[in-house]
Amino acid sequence: MRTSKFHRGLAGLAILVSSAVATPAFAQEAEPAPPVMVSGSVGLVSDYRFRGVSQSDENLAIQGGFTIAHEDGFYAGTWGSNLAGWGTFGGTNMELDIFAGYATTIGSAGVDVGVTWYMYPAGADNTDFFEGYAKLSGTAGPVELTASVFYAPKQEALGNFSNTPFSRGQKQDNLYLAGDASFSIPDTPVSFSAHIGYSDGNPGLGPNGTSIAPTGKYWDWSLGASVNVYGPLTLGIAYVDTDITRAESAYLGGGFANAQGGQIADATVVVSVTAAF
Repeated sequence: MRTSKFHRGLAGLAILVSSAVATPAFAQEAEPAPPVMVSGSVGLVSDYRFRGVSQSDENLAIQGGFTIAHEDGFYAGTWGSNLAGWGTFGGTNMELDIFAGYATTIGSAGVDVGVTWYMYPAGADNTDFFEGYAKLSGTAGPVELTASVFYAPKQEALGNFSNTPFSRGQKQDNLYLAGDASFSIPDTPVSFSAHIGYSDGNPGLGPNGTSIAPTGKYWDWSLGASVNVYGPLTLGIAYVDTDITRAESAYLGGGFANAQGGQIADATVVVSVTAAF
């Protein structure tokens, strides 16, 4: 899921644990947690940035998805977004992710492991790929911390591609390491977040521009803030940047630029409005 977050399965497990240790009188009054929970969101962002690189040609994107989580910690769901420019493969010009995994707690730490299948419906051939992930989360005082590893094993969608016959069918892998921190101001609807990530994979465009590490190795980072304005509605703002230089962007060619020829991996501010359920 390209807007990766810790999945709802762990939250559901925490609710069940809380119910189990409640006093008998409270247990009789409270409604028991359901064994299966459905959660999701729909939102509008000013720019769809995946690991620092715009997937919507620095234009608006509509995104949404849902997760079905079982009380045992297993979950599955889907997430989608429109695309433009870099990462556009024809067809519906859409990314559709399907993911499944398992979330639990070990001591005071949260553990989440799973796999995501990235699809581009009716798009060009050799673009779909899958990626496994493992996340470890915990707290340091009032700050929530998450360390993540994403690994896509060797696949044709991530391989080099040129007009030479020897390049066809080549497969490459991709590694992405990430660290995230979040903090909510007590008794307010305001929260802050920070992210840093490192990509190591195949440089270049890939078979159809599917490389998720376009310069081979690069860093991305972001700082954000959000406020819950009413019920499920949240407004967010984030500063996003990478260390991909102008020269590296130019070397990748016109496909790695917006409609005006500008960089799509440079610093930007992303504004979002999201409704969760």
